[in-house]
Amino acid sequence: MFTGLSAFPLTPLQNDAVDEASFSALVSRLAESEVDSIAVLGSTGSYAYLSPEERGRVVQLAAAHKGSKPLIAGVGALRTSEVLANVRSAEEAGAAGILLAPVSYQVLTDEDVYGLFRDVTDATDLPVIVYDNPGTTHFTFSTALYGRIAELPGIASIKIPPVSPAAAAARVQAVRAVIPEHVTLGISGDAAACDGLNAGCDAWYSAVAGTLPEPAVRIVRAVTEGRYDDAAAESARLAPLWELFAEHGSVRVIAAVAEELGLVQRNCLPLPVRGLGARDRLRVAGVVEELGLG
Repeated sequence: MFTGLSAFPLTPLQNDAVDEASFSALVSRLAESEVDSIAVLGSTGSYAYLSPEERGRVVQLAAAHKGSKPLIAGVGALRTSEVLANVRSAEEAGAAGILLAPVSYQVLTDEDVYGLFRDVTDATDLPVIVYDNPGTTHFTFSTALYGRIAELPGIASIKIPPVSPAAAAARVQAVRAVIPEHVTLGISGDAAACDGLNAGCDAWYSAVAGTLPEPAVRIVRAVTEGRYDDAAAESARLAPLWELFAEHGSVRVIAAVAEELGLVQRNCLPLPVRGLGARDRLRVAGVVEELGLG
């Protein structure tokens, strides 16, 4: 469950409520794909904008439509009590693992974050992914903190932020040196995924795969089979999409792609997060056509 390709689908909204039909269809598409797991309520899934009740319902829907795929559920929230309530909801819905980010308004210290993961691992038997996404949480994990948290029982994987090609191997080696052997390393930041996998990451926690699983599957399978040049070529082919990600952020672009393909309704993001404007939507449509996506 914590290796290979983990697909992070959107949680589309319509009229300020979860669009259950579109979300269920997105998960069903992933159930029929070759992704290795499905992770709902990550950053692509807009977890921070949903109420506890909406989040519980999303996990229930995902569990009902995931097929045989392992289901991972994001549980991050501002207060530890809310996190633990989300964990219980995920357990009750049948999630096989949880994804935990240190969400905050006040700046968190290393001790705050360590305490959060300790409290969660004490409270559940579900395996936990450490979700390191400084672009959204504004908290940066040190390598030493990775090591401390990875020693907690139940920690199964660490999702590291994007790495540059030149630094990828050294970064993976540095993190592996401080974590137990059973804890996997996952790369995020889709444009950097090929470099992270080639450097030895075990998993790709992927925004693009939640809507466009096929090209992401091709990259992961090529790396797994030792066809590194093929993986790099496929990632390079997707450069126009990665450029849009870098310019606008992955969630806005993926939402526009899903809307362009008719997988979700227009304006599917939670306000105040607004989708792309008309000009950039035309660019997305052009990239979808150029790359043969969908």
